[in-house]
Amino acid sequence: MYQLHAHLAADTLAIGQFELCDVRLMDDARYPWVILVPRKEGLVESYQLPQADQQLLMHESAFVTEQLAQLVGADKMNVAVLGNVVSQLHIHHIARYKADECWPAPVWGKGDVVHYQAAEAQAVVKQLTQAFAELLRDGI
Repeated sequence: MYQLHAHLAADTLAIGQFELCDVRLMDDARYPWVILVPRKEGLVESYQLPQADQQLLMHESAFVTEQLAQLVGADKMNVAVLGNVVSQLHIHHIARYKADECWPAPVWGKGDVVHYQAAEAQAVVKQLTQAFAELLRDGI
């Protein structure tokens, strides 16, 4: 049975669910950062998914990339599957700006996390829910 890894649960906020993936906001206000987590047990790599689910994962990921980039006016979208800290398959979608503190380097392990304040988190989740409405399922 699928269960979200405790580290991901602690570091992210729920946005909703697509057909395949949980959609989550990384709790770091420095970057617009969405994570997709396929709701399948025991996945570490995308090739472990059946081919139809691999295609669905790519569709959902491309959708998030496009919608997030348009919503926040990103200079570049970084999309990555690392899994070095949390092995559960998850895909990072990070909006980057030439003026951000890490540009052009990766964001991992750089600077101090800036957690969202409660009201700001609610507002960002609402914006993302609206931006992703086309693929979000009801009743999570």
